[in-house]
Amino acid sequence: MPGNRVLVVGWDCAPHQQLFGEFLEVMPNFRGLVDSGLWGPLRSSHPPITVPAWTCMLSSKNPGKLGFYGFRNRKPGDVESRWIATSSAVKEPRVWDILSTHGKRVCMLNVPQTYPVKPVNGVMVSSFLTPANESQYTYPDSLKPEIERIADGYIIDCEDFRTDDKQWLLDQIYEMTDKRFRVAKWLLERERWDFFMLVEMGPDRIHHGFWKFIDPQHRKYERGNPFENCIRDYYAHLDKQLGDLIEVFGEGAVIVVSDHGAKCMKGSLNINDWFIREGYLRLKQPLSEVTRFDASLVDWPNTTAWGWGGYYARVFMNVKGREPQGLVEPSQYESVRNELAQKIASIPDDGGSKLATVCHRPQDIFTGPYVNEAPDLLVYLDDLSWRAGQDIGHDSIYSFDTEIGPDDAVHDHYGIVTVRQPGQNKSERLEGAQLMDIAPTILKSMGIDPPADMEGQSLI
Repeated sequence: MPGNRVLVVGWDCAPHQQLFGEFLEVMPNFRGLVDSGLWGPLRSSHPPITVPAWTCMLSSKNPGKLGFYGFRNRKPGDVESRWIATSSAVKEPRVWDILSTHGKRVCMLNVPQTYPVKPVNGVMVSSFLTPANESQYTYPDSLKPEIERIADGYIIDCEDFRTDDKQWLLDQIYEMTDKRFRVAKWLLERERWDFFMLVEMGPDRIHHGFWKFIDPQHRKYERGNPFENCIRDYYAHLDKQLGDLIEVFGEGAVIVVSDHGAKCMKGSLNINDWFIREGYLRLKQPLSEVTRFDASLVDWPNTTAWGWGGYYARVFMNVKGREPQGLVEPSQYESVRNELAQKIASIPDDGGSKLATVCHRPQDIFTGPYVNEAPDLLVYLDDLSWRAGQDIGHDSIYSFDTEIGPDDAVHDHYGIVTVRQPGQNKSERLEGAQLMDIAPTILKSMGIDPPADMEGQSLI
């Protein structure tokens, strides 16, 4: 019904297979939304990672219009510098900006890419890119001491979720989640918000830290381990908090959503070691040990391509006239790019089996003024089941942890969405829902026509 208030609860990285499957039996509040509203898997952005996904969702714009393709981004033609996509990088209006101009009272808590905070018609508590608690992470400024008091020391993010001290990590995830819930409940009770949004990062951190303990398909799984039910138990905990938030919020539309999903990490492909092996990347000197990739190590006049690692591989070509010491002739750009894509897609796994690797050209998946600032190829190794490592000097192109510590999960293309309007009592599975549909859905729920340049379509 147009004119509704809207509550959005975001669970970063929440996977559709488990939440619409085995976890439902321990999540009665979430199941209530599924049983009485729209629900289904939600296709993420390209690439399916936290930044840019949440901003794609809340602006209904693809990264080619936003101008960033991850947390860190490269300046075109510069082989050395990189920049972090904070809120300062977001030039397109997001849902709360539009609502603010319509006089709606808005409250956002921990939504990614909101630091540094900007004025809104309401309040904002920024997210995990905030450097530290000493930073000014609220709008208005006067809200910060109240947040610290309510939380008894607010936790912006887990200090180190790639650690072998699993009990410490689990305790920290719960502490962070509970502190954020106390703040959310307190903010909800302050006034009758038109729009309230909370994003909890705990699901992402627990997946990356504990997936090998719950998934028999993980190569490091051990049956009977003490953390075998920890992710299921954590979602049951989140569900109780969800129920409390819905009760405090009162009448209005409720949306639960994730930016992408999660699945077992099968391994990590050392992409720059592969480039070196194949003759595409040359170093000034041979290495005697594993070394963090750095532009100063590269023999640029004799290098064709290099890569950045992460949950997808970003492949950059050394193009004459674009890079300072470019090698690839512009006239040969497409043929070299196609060659790289074909060879990368043919890399087998560590046992020699074929991987379902997909190499995307940005011009095929993005639109907008920033398409040519994207990597030359976006590579989803084994359709994201393998991550990419960028360090160099390994004995093998295959590794089974990240460069900065243990990690058990990778990202999946599909997260979750549930949408329940007031008075709705019929369950309906959504087919074909995608991330950029969320912003138009929020606006339509509130009786506001989505701007014509939004790329998604309302789900209601």
